[in-house]
Amino acid sequence: MMPWGEKWREKWMRKLGDLEALVMEQLWSASEPLSVRQVLEALPDSRNRAYTTVMTVMDNLFQKGFVARERSGRAYVYRPSQSRAEHTAEVMEEALSRGGDRGAALMHFVDQLTPDEAAALRALLDQREP
Repeated sequence: MMPWGEKWREKWMRKLGDLEALVMEQLWSASEPLSVRQVLEALPDSRNRAYTTVMTVMDNLFQKGFVARERSGRAYVYRPSQSRAEHTAEVMEEALSRGGDRGAALMHFVDQLTPDEAAALRALLDQREP
C-alpha cells in the first residue's frame, strides 16, 4: 500500500491532455470561478468545440482533483485546486523523482536558465531557510 503522500502526488501528477491544459490555463488566468460556458467562450477556436465536450473535460478535471466546483444556480462554477506555480513545481518534482540522477537533472535544468533566471533562482535559494 502506498503512503498517503505518494497517493496524493499520484493523483495530482496525472498529465493534462491538450484540452485539459487549455481549460486549466483559462481557470488559472481568471480572478473568479468560471462556468463551463465562460471557459468555452474563452477557449481558442471555441466555435469548433461542443459545450458538452468542455463540460466533460471540466468534470474529468474535478474527478482528478485539479479543480474544485460549487453550485451557482443550476450550473457549476470551477476554480483551480492549486495555483499554476504549485502545479508546475509538482510536475518538476515528479520529473526529478523519475529521472534517476536528481543532481544531473538539476544541473541540466540550471544550464538552460538565462542569466536573469539564474540570478532569480540564486536569490530565492539565499532566502530559503536551511
